[in-house]
This record gives sequence, structure tokens and C-alpha cells, in this order.
Amino acid sequence: MVKSSYPTMSISEIISSLSAWNLNISEEQLQRPTPEFIEEIYRGCLEQVTGVDVNGLASPVQEAIEACANEEMRETDLFTAALSRTLLVHHLTRFARAAQVYDFSSVDLSSPKKERTLMLLSAFINFIKFIEQFCFQTINDLTERSKTLHTQRDQVMGKLHDVQAEIDELQAKRAEDEPRCEQLRQENKEIYLKMMATKEAQKAIVNEVEEIKANRKELLQRLEAMNKELETVSDGNRRLRGRIVQSPERVKRTITTMSTTVIDDKKAMTQSEAKARDLTVKINALHKIEEDVRSCVEQLRVVEKEKRQLEESNHELADLRDQFEDKTIERSELQLKHERVQLQLQNAKLKLEQAQKRAEEKKAASQRTIERLQSEYEQMAIERRDNDQEVQKIQTQADEIEANMAEHLKTSETELNTLLTEYWKLRHETDVYMETLANKLDIRVSNDR
Repeated sequence: MVKSSYPTMSISEIISSLSAWNLNISEEQLQRPTPEFIEEIYRGCLEQVTGVDVNGLASPVQEAIEACANEEMRETDLFTAALSRTLLVHHLTRFARAAQVYDFSSVDLSSPKKERTLMLLSAFINFIKFIEQFCFQTINDLTERSKTLHTQRDQVMGKLHDVQAEIDELQAKRAEDEPRCEQLRQENKEIYLKMMATKEAQKAIVNEVEEIKANRKELLQRLEAMNKELETVSDGNRRLRGRIVQSPERVKRTITTMSTTVIDDKKAMTQSEAKARDLTVKINALHKIEEDVRSCVEQLRVVEKEKRQLEESNHELADLRDQFEDKTIERSELQLKHERVQLQLQNAKLKLEQAQKRAEEKKAASQRTIERLQSEYEQMAIERRDNDQEVQKIQTQADEIEANMAEHLKTSETELNTLLTEYWKLRHETDVYMETLANKLDIRVSNDR
């Protein structure tokens, strides 16, 4: 069995200490402890330290049983009693460990014994008295904590009002911006459709422009080839003129041939000029198309810019929504925190009142104990003075006895030395006599002694 580190108290001291906590018991109950009596006393000690009322755990125990119960668990009373008993043993075991009793078990409740019960009650009472020494400091700590909680509550309420005002402002701004956002979304949709149509048209125009550019390049190449061919023909005409024979018939034939050639060349030139005019018209049309494409591109840029602005507005709206949701969540958390603070404040007030009440009771009990100890101390001082006088007398007598003993020892040692001298002298004479007698009687004497 593990012993407690606290001293074991007498039965009268245990009864006196428990009566100070409104736990009235008799000596007979401690001499023959019963499970009901011991359980009641242990509950009182537990409530004195922790403030835990085991009877107040009946409702949570019932709720836990009902939450875990199913159709097969119909006899819930058995489970309720067992769970209540288990909770009581759990709290008492923790209490006993705090009082440095590490072998507490349910046997101490169901089968209490006198010596074991006295040891446990002594440990519990000494531990409670040890805790009570810090009562005033605890009250001051609770008071400071209560003031801190009041300050925190005021700060939280102020923050809550500010957050509520900000949330209302955001909601109003959101309600105000909602029609504009819906209009912007509709415009964004229309612009997007228009942009897609413009993009398709732009693709067709770009393809047509590419084809026109290719035709223009081909025509320019053909025009350049025709110009080179004209230069070649002109060079040939000049060479032919130099080689013409001044024959009228030949000249006529040559002129006829050249006229035909010139007519053909003029026709070709006319066709080339017509093609050039067509190309010029097409080029002008291409310039207009290019200007239209540029204007479309500018419109597309404007559309892209407005689209980006709309996306930024949507992002800002989404951010505002997120902020609103965060503020809503923060508001809920602040409300929960405020409720917890209120509950903690109520609990702190209740504990403060209980602590003040206990402090007054303990102060009165301490005052009575101090008075009793003062009277006992005075009585002990008187007894101590008498004891000191008696001890002084006994010390004087002891000194005298020690002096007589020393003198007696000295005398005894002197007499003992004298007797030893006489003994050895007598023994020597006896040995001499024995040897002389043996020699005369012719008897052999052994030297063993």
C-alpha cells in the first residue's frame, strides 16, 4: 500500500477540519466507515477543491446515454448508474493523485477500511488546507481576470459594431452596384458576341486582302514583264529601221506589219491600262478595307480594354463578396466569442462569489485555529519553561553522577590493579609450591592450566 506524503491526522482533527466545511460527522462513523458515508465525505472534499458537484453530472450522463443508446439498449438505468460511478471514481482518482495518493481505486469506495480511510482523509484534508493558503491570491487573480474580460468584452463589442457598420455599408454598396453589374454583364455578353462576329469577318477580310495582295503582286510582275517586252520591241524596231531598205513596197509591207503590230501593242497596252485601273481601284478598295480593318482592330482593342475593365470589376465584385463572406464569418465568430466571454464572465462571477464565501468561512476557521494554536503555544511555552528548569536540574545531577562515576572508576581501576598484582604473585607462589611438592613426592605434574 502506498503511503501519503502528508501526515496522518487524528480522528478529532479530521472531524474538526470537516466540520469547518459543513461536513458534520461522528467518531463512530470514522471507526466503522460505510460506503455511503465515505462516498458522501469524498464528494464533499472533491467539491471543496474543484467545485465539481457530482450530482450536477446526472444530466450530461443521461444525455450521453441517450445519445449512445439504440433499440437493443433498453435498460439505460444500469448504464447511467455505472457511468455515474465511473465518473465519480475518475474525479476522485485525479484528486487523490494530486494529494500524492497513487493507489486510490473503487475498492476505497465500495469496501472502506478504517486505517485506509483515515489515511485518505488526512491526505485530502492536508491537500485542501495547502490549497487554501493561496485563496486570496486566487481571488485577486479572478478579479483581475474579470476586469480583463470586461475590457475584452467592450473591445469586442466595439469591433462588432464597427464590423456590422462596415458590413451594412458593403451590403448597401453591393445593392447599389448590382443593377450596374447586371448591365455590365449584359453589355459584356453583347460585346463578346459582336467581337466574335467581327473576328470572323476580320478573318474573311484578311483572307481576301491576302488574295488581293497576291493578285496585285502577280499583276505588277506581269506589268514589269510587259514593260521589259516593250523595251525589247522598241529596241528591235530601232534596229529594224536601221536595216530597212528604201524600197516602197517593202516599206509598205513593213509599215503594214508594224501598224498591225502597233495596233496589237495598243490593244495590249489598253488592256494593261484597264487592268492597271482595275488594280488601282482594287488597291484603293484594299486601302479602305485596311482602314476598316484598322478601325475594327481599334474597336477590338477598345472591346478588349472594356472587357479587362469588366473582368477587373468582376474581380473587385468577387473580392467584395469574399470580404463580405469573411466579415460575415468574422461576425459569427465574434458573436460566438462574445457569448463565450459572457459565459466565462458569469462563471467567473459565480466562482468569485463562491471563493469569497469560502474565503470568509476559511478566514473565520483560520482565526479560530490561530486562537487555538496561540493558546496551545502559550501552554507549550509554560511547559517548555518548566521542562527547561527540570532539564537543568537533571543536567546538574548528571554532571555530579558523571564526576562520581569517574572517581569511582579511578578507585576501581586502582583496586583492580592491586588485586591483579596479588593474584599473579599468589599464583607464582602456588606454582613454586606445587613444583617443590612434586619434586619431594616424586610426582610428575602437568604444566597445563
